[in-house]
Amino acid sequence: MHAIEQRPLYWETLTWEDAGRLRDSGAGLCLLPVGATEQHGPHLGLGMDSRNAALLCEAVSRETGAPILPALNYGCSLGHSRRWPGTLSLQPQTLMDVATQIFDWLYNSGFKKLLIVNGHVGNAAPLRCAVDLIRSRYDDAMARVCNVAEISPRVRAEFFADAEDWHANAAETSLMLALAPEMVRPGKLSISDDEDRTANLVFTHPVNHTSKNGVTGSPSRATREQGEKLFRFMVEDMTTLVRRAEKEKAPLEQSYFSPIE
Repeated sequence: MHAIEQRPLYWETLTWEDAGRLRDSGAGLCLLPVGATEQHGPHLGLGMDSRNAALLCEAVSRETGAPILPALNYGCSLGHSRRWPGTLSLQPQTLMDVATQIFDWLYNSGFKKLLIVNGHVGNAAPLRCAVDLIRSRYDDAMARVCNVAEISPRVRAEFFADAEDWHANAAETSLMLALAPEMVRPGKLSISDDEDRTANLVFTHPVNHTSKNGVTGSPSRATREQGEKLFRFMVEDMTTLVRRAEKEKAPLEQSYFSPIE
């Protein structure tokens, strides 16, 4: 007989009684997928980052039982400029505020650990600031930003294989070929490659100054098989991280708010 696959646990499907029982069971850790709605070249859909983060959280929830909070499908995409239609960006402060306020209410429900699964590079800084705000408000809270492309060394190697400043590249395209093929325009792959122009630069630059078509990397190299392998790495390594996080305690129990005497 085949084992019954565990379903992802979606926060929005819970009743308040379900949420209370989940809290009382000791399940104090939640996953928050955060993505973006932004241009991904001529060959990938605008929701690539959101889809990637959400699918990863679903797979990890199946493995661990960790509840998935409703995804944030808007992010800080200011770096993608207004050159290409479709990008819908939040200001950094807005994203910080939203993430922090979500945790305020999560904590009030009795859940004190949050892993923010971030699918968009531009979200990393405001989300990291949100984590600092959370930790400054709640002494017993634990929060972390898990950037999808840097979950582990082997995942990072796949994402950075064709460009250091990658975007809509072979890795992202391969993932969508494997997981959400409706997000890919296969007829555009052979003409969507664009080189990484950021080597040896002092400053970071918006994408309109570094890419001709919104791409950095080689989506023409993408394959479904590569995407399947990469996603397996992501799920395995994120699952390991979640299981460690569920058990983790602070190394020292010293108050954030009480000065040393």
